[in-house]
Amino acid sequence: MLSSNVPGRSTVNDDLIQVCLVYSAQAREVLELHLRLSPDCTVIQALQTSGLLVQRPEIDPAKMTVGVWGRKVALTHMLRDRDRIEIYRPLKVDPKVARRERFARQGARTAGLFTKKRPGAKAGY
Repeated sequence: MLSSNVPGRSTVNDDLIQVCLVYSAQAREVLELHLRLSPDCTVIQALQTSGLLVQRPEIDPAKMTVGVWGRKVALTHMLRDRDRIEIYRPLKVDPKVARRERFARQGARTAGLFTKKRPGAKAGY
């Protein structure tokens, strides 16, 4: 940890952990908060401390999915120093359905494996 030259004084409180909280309400909009919390803090306590639940009423703790570093965790998960809490929003469209619709719109010749082909080669090669 960082400390000053004065004995007995430090510039960083050593008994707090540092946590990053990330939320994206919509595409290309990312809210990132850096928090200093007690070492025995849970995910739900971090959310309440951040004030994000008050700022963003669309976040419902009973229905939301959260993760730490890309792994799904419960709201009662104990946090560690340098954890990254991610709040996941529900999918609007199933990715498989979206791919099928995109493929139907673009056609077989302009989608997937068939987009880049050598001149004169068969489709898919």
